[in-house]
Parts: sequence; C-alpha cells; structure tokens
Amino acid sequence: MKMFYTKYIRTGLILLLGIIITSLNSCINLEEEVYSEITEDSFIPAEEDIIASSASAYTPLRYIMSWQGLFDLQEEPADIFVTPTRPNGWDDGGTYKRMHFHTWNETQWQPRNTWLTCFNGINNSNRVVAQIESGALPVTGEQANSVIAEMRAVRALYYSILLDTHGNVPVLTDFSDEIPQQKSRSEVYEFIISELTEVIPELSETVDQRTYGRLTKWGAYQLLARIYLNAEVYIGTAQWENCIEACNQIINSGNYTLDPSYSNIFTTENQTSPEIVFSVPYDYIYATGWNQHMKMLLPSHRDVFNMQAQPWGGSSCNPQIIDSYQEGDHRLENTWLMGDQLDADTGEVLFTLRKEMPGIYGCDATDGFRCNKYSVETGATGSLSNDFPYFRYTDVLMMKAESLLRTGNSTEAAELVSEVRMRSFDTPTDAIVTGTELEGDTTVNYGTLAEDGSIANPGDQSPVPFGRFLDELAWEFAGEARRRTDLIRFGVYQTKSWYNHEPQGIHTTLFPIGLEELNTNNNLQQNPGY
Repeated sequence: MKMFYTKYIRTGLILLLGIIITSLNSCINLEEEVYSEITEDSFIPAEEDIIASSASAYTPLRYIMSWQGLFDLQEEPADIFVTPTRPNGWDDGGTYKRMHFHTWNETQWQPRNTWLTCFNGINNSNRVVAQIESGALPVTGEQANSVIAEMRAVRALYYSILLDTHGNVPVLTDFSDEIPQQKSRSEVYEFIISELTEVIPELSETVDQRTYGRLTKWGAYQLLARIYLNAEVYIGTAQWENCIEACNQIINSGNYTLDPSYSNIFTTENQTSPEIVFSVPYDYIYATGWNQHMKMLLPSHRDVFNMQAQPWGGSSCNPQIIDSYQEGDHRLENTWLMGDQLDADTGEVLFTLRKEMPGIYGCDATDGFRCNKYSVETGATGSLSNDFPYFRYTDVLMMKAESLLRTGNSTEAAELVSEVRMRSFDTPTDAIVTGTELEGDTTVNYGTLAEDGSIANPGDQSPVPFGRFLDELAWEFAGEARRRTDLIRFGVYQTKSWYNHEPQGIHTTLFPIGLEELNTNNNLQQNPGY
C-alpha cells in the first residue's frame, strides 16, 4: 500500500508522544535519569525519524487532486476538460464558466488555493531547515546536508508551480518577521535554477521503496528540465539545450523505463510502475485528498464500479479533443469512459455516455465522455488510493523530443515519440511518426462549437508551429494537471478558441494574485491586466 505516508504518520506520532512524556517527567524530577522513554539528549534519529520530520513539506502536494486544487487550475482553463451546468447543478455561481472563458478575477478560488497550498509547503520546508540548522532536530552533518538539500528541492518544486501560475511572487527562505518583498518572474526563475543546481549533488540517487514519494536527484533533474522547457515563457529566452542535458541525466542513469502498460501507470497500486520518477502518494485512509473522480463520474457510476461513495457528475471531455485521437490509439479508451455503462454485478446497461456536449450553460447528465484514466477500485470511497505520477519517465522522453524538434533535430525527436507511442498501438507501423509530421499543424479542429457540435466561430485558424507534437502531449498526458502550461508554451492558450471559449488576451497566461494577499502584504503588486 502507500507505506511512505503511513510511516510518516506513525513515526511522527511516536516521536511526539515520546517528547510529551519526557516533558512531563522532567517537571516532576529534574534529576531523574530516564530509561523507559526517549529524552532530547539521548535521542539519535534514525532514517525513519528524519523522514517523518520532513513529511510536512510534502503533505500539501496532496491538494493537487483535491477540490479546487492544482488539477482544476491546470485543466479547467484549458481545452480538454469542461464543467458545464448539469441538471443536478454545477453552476456554482459561474466559477467554472469564468475558468473556461478566462474571465477570472482576484477572488477566484482555484488560483488562490494553489497560492496558499504552495506557500504552506514552502513554509513547512523552511521550518524543517530551520529545525536542523538550530539543532532542534539533532542530526549528523551528513544527515543535515542530505535533508536540507531535499527540503530546498521540495521548496523549489512549490516555487516552480507559482512561477508557472502567478509568476511574480515573494521568495521566502527563512522565518523572518519582515513582510516579504515581491520578486519578478525572472527572479523567481533564477532562484529555482540556482537552488536546484546547488542541491542536486547532495540528493539521493537511490531509487527504491525508501525514496519513493521523495525528491531524489532524478526528480530534481526532471523539475529542472521542466523549468528549462518553459523558459521562453518565463524569461523570454529559450533553454532547449539545457532541457536536453537535464533529460539526459535521467535517461543515462538507467533507473527508469517506459511501463509496458499505459494503464498500469495510473492503477490503484501504481507504485510499482517502472516509469514513475516522483509521485504524490495517496491512501484513502492515511493520505486522503484524491477526489477528482467524484467531480467527473456520474452518480450512477457508483453501480458501475461498485463504489461506496456516490460521485457528483460534473466534468467531461471537450468533443474536439476526442475527435483528434488517431484510429487505433488505445489511449482513447484508456483515458475516457465512453458509450454504454454497465452494472458491475448484472451487466445491465445503466446509461450511455455520448460525446456531444451542447454548451457550457446546459448539458444533460450523460453528455460528454468522462475521465477514467485513474482506475477506480471496487469499494472506492470519496478518496482514491492511486498515487499521482507528478514526474514520469515518458515526460523525460517527450521533453527531450520537443527540445530536439525545436532545435531542428526532428528525426531524432520522432524516434523518441514513436518509442512512446508503441505501447498504445496494436500495429507497430501505426505508432511510427515522422519529424515532418511533428513539425506540422495541430489536428484539433479549434473554434467555438454550436449546440450540434459544428464550428460556430472558427476564430484564429493560423497554423500552430509543432502543433502535431502538441497533440501528442494531449493524447499522452490528458488529465495529468499540465494542459494549461503546454497550451501556453505553444501559443494556443492565448490565441485559439475551443468549445465555448474565446481568447481574452496575453495577460491570462498568469493568474491574478488574490485580493486577501494584496490586502495583507502591501509589497505585492497585482499582475498586469487585472
């Protein structure tokens, strides 16, 4: 099961109990020599104790797949997921429509929740570092270097999210009482690059159960590669060669391979997948928070999957993305629930999902295919135990391929993309793509849709450079909390229309800083355009 977080909780409670009992004994007899309990002077932390202490830095990441978390922030404004008004509700004061239309403001919940989650993780990381540096957590010099490096890497991970979503944010590295100063997006970028470059040599190279769910050297390299991949968006200067170099570090390590089964990456016990570089562990009892399945599946899916919980039936897939899949690509049925939905016990057809979605202002419950990429086990509750594959080896190959493609090495890029595609096609020749194909335009038929599914307003129909590669990213990584970032990098987010969305301007590539944050820190200035 998800032993990493279970061990955190158990060890942390034991350690806390020991400290409490020790404190009580010291009040009764200051001279007492304690044999039955661990005292501060005699406590020598084992590896599991250090892991428990650093767990708080990772825990906020579980908000990714929670209600109003990073998943919603990355997917709701993009071109794959749509949450229309349904017969059972889902208007929610227009919040999903504002995300779809890109008309959010400084009180919108998704951007603010991601801001709060990230700074929660940043503060927790800083606290662990401070405890070690002050001696409050007694560790050896070697242990201190390792844990501090890991905490700085985790802190850089949170800042990478903020760099992408809000851009201009404070950089906090300690517990200073001073009101933090805002940094420019380029300064935040340079901070992350500097931090990762400095700590990577100190991070663990071990890939096993002990480091599962933790940022190792390879996870830090993948984070570095992602920052370089989007550098042209962040600082205006492309860093394709640096991205390739970071990817090569992971490839050449030999620690990871493509999982032969696409579905195996997202199953309940997916911690065994050979391609997960860094995951966010979940457990429906000990590490809760995964409830995106509740947002997507219909209430009647309770009987389809023999669930304990009854889902809510909101989000479904934009038909334009469904229509873009190539014939024979098994990622279509491995990602989306389509057609007849059968009772798990009787095999009876309970209802039928149809691709069409007449409009965001009103869809029937069964309109739109639903995401089933992450398996729902029998007896599932409102929180799944699937670990979220934040970094996986496929992304390493695809980042290298994109960087090669953009630097004129399309043939080598096509070889990597074809390698990724092989597991999803029955006929190997169908999986092969050429560099010329990847350099071509997108196959997604962009434009706003009429109720009958036809194009109502085509909008900007100019070719998307390397748009066919962008399609590959949609088919491979749908539902992995990244689509907004990919669309921005390819210029689609700012220019194209889809479903009922029309572009609102370049300023929407950053979210506004929350009104409450602006009111409590007069050093903050709102992002341009808001």
